[in-house]
Amino acid sequence: MTLQRTPLFEEYQNLAKTVDFGGWEMPVSFSGIKAEHFAVRGSAGLFDVSHMGELEVEGPDALSNLQRLLTNDLSKMEDGQAQYHAMCTESGGTVDDLIVYRRSEDAYVLVLNAANIESDIAWIQEHIQGDVSLNNVSKETALLAVQGPKAVNILQTLTETTITNIKPFRFREGVSLGGVPTFLSRTGYTGEDGFELYVSHTDAPGLWNKILKAGEPFGLLPCGLGARDTLRFEAKLALYGQELNREISPIEAGIGFAVKVDKATPFIGQKALKAQKTEGPTRKLVGIEMIGRGIPRHGYEVYKEDKKIGVVTSGTQSPTLGKNVGLVLLDADFSALDTEVTVHIRGKNILAKVVKTPFYKRSV
Repeated sequence: MTLQRTPLFEEYQNLAKTVDFGGWEMPVSFSGIKAEHFAVRGSAGLFDVSHMGELEVEGPDALSNLQRLLTNDLSKMEDGQAQYHAMCTESGGTVDDLIVYRRSEDAYVLVLNAANIESDIAWIQEHIQGDVSLNNVSKETALLAVQGPKAVNILQTLTETTITNIKPFRFREGVSLGGVPTFLSRTGYTGEDGFELYVSHTDAPGLWNKILKAGEPFGLLPCGLGARDTLRFEAKLALYGQELNREISPIEAGIGFAVKVDKATPFIGQKALKAQKTEGPTRKLVGIEMIGRGIPRHGYEVYKEDKKIGVVTSGTQSPTLGKNVGLVLLDADFSALDTEVTVHIRGKNILAKVVKTPFYKRSV
């Protein structure tokens, strides 16, 4: 199978180590995952995330349809605002987690996970009704992310528009960045301040190089998906396919803040999710820290004595903490802090304990 490539691939194909990521040939690292991780925590990093999908949803019935499909409350949104959502099955499992941008009361942009673009659009088409149109603009849209405490300073050097006053989870369209018209959103997936930049696929290579140059004096590094994963993991940001899937609800995965079970419009999965919120889920996403030697990896089983009580969804040696930690979907009865459990690693049961999450929270 031929791997898909983003409009930026030629800019870094000789500079980065690339891997197959959900059918895309993507950079996993440039200078090394740890160096890139610390660049984002301390200054800034530039990411190519153009594999993500963008779907425009427009029409007089756009709002009512999205309210029925999604878990958060879009009636609370203003123009120029972004909101985090889950899209669920009737039983409460997660079809996808996504960001919604509101352009106006009848015009929205949904940002979909790369591996789910086709299945998400099929799901939405199956459930929409009335006067609403869908326009998949993923192919013509490139997405760059500039993340880290210096992100705003770097991007400000490329525009005469004041961007320091764009608040988190707000966006502005038509910002000229290095001469490129940009849909500029103060959002990200790293646990740091930063921006996501939606531009025409033809403008992306030029903008990529301008940001690299502008970021040089600030210590910005180009970053791959390896650092993106360790950064989001430390901040306990869910990754679809690991913390979330059609068998795991947003309540279980710890994103219940994006599920408004009492919003006025009934939505798909509402009954199941309301029951989970009321009664408490039987499984919870918790953090563990290894006491014994070993790294908890995705799919490793977790035990209390001889009883299997959970599974690792993500795990690594945290660059920031220097500790081997993991996220575990755990039987709620064993989710109290400091509970000792064992992780089955290469045929051995290795001791660990439940710890507080997120593993990292930036100081504001």
